[in-house]
Amino acid sequence: MLKQYLFPLKGLILLFLLVPIMAHAQKDTSKIPIPVKNRLVNYVQACTYSSPQNQTVVFNRAVKWVSGNLKGSEQGIKTKDAASGKITATGMFKIITSDSGNYYWLRFNVLITVSDGACVLSLLNYYEKPIEKGISNEYSKIEYRWGDFRRGKPWSAEDEKLFEGLNSNSQALMESFKKAMEQ
Repeated sequence: MLKQYLFPLKGLILLFLLVPIMAHAQKDTSKIPIPVKNRLVNYVQACTYSSPQNQTVVFNRAVKWVSGNLKGSEQGIKTKDAASGKITATGMFKIITSDSGNYYWLRFNVLITVSDGACVLSLLNYYEKPIEKGISNEYSKIEYRWGDFRRGKPWSAEDEKLFEGLNSNSQALMESFKKAMEQ
């Protein structure tokens, strides 16, 4: 009679031993606060003014900020329309992910909307391009990789550095925009 309870008892003991190991093996990715809206990475920075600002002045300030912060062959203003207060641009970050020289290019769209009382910066449509031996050097949407990373299934050991870099660079760019717009 003891034998019939021995096998399930061993299985239960093994389960209790493995649960802490499995829980410890899952990485906490919640410490990287990447904002997602409609399943897309989407950073937004709004600037409001206590007194109304002239839309033309704020628009010109935004154009100057883009020109000063998004420089390079694949970056900069794509369209600008002073009448509607809209500026579209492309930005890029280089994120170094290893001591061996691996890095990623992150390309994203910039949308700025300016009015008399406020301006809004949106950083969205992020694409990643790995620069690493043995990896395709094509751009792909970052959300695929981010979703797997959040579920504990990173594509690479370098994913954590990639997402930390995405977040810190995006936050710094938004802070720079906010300071420029509040002048």
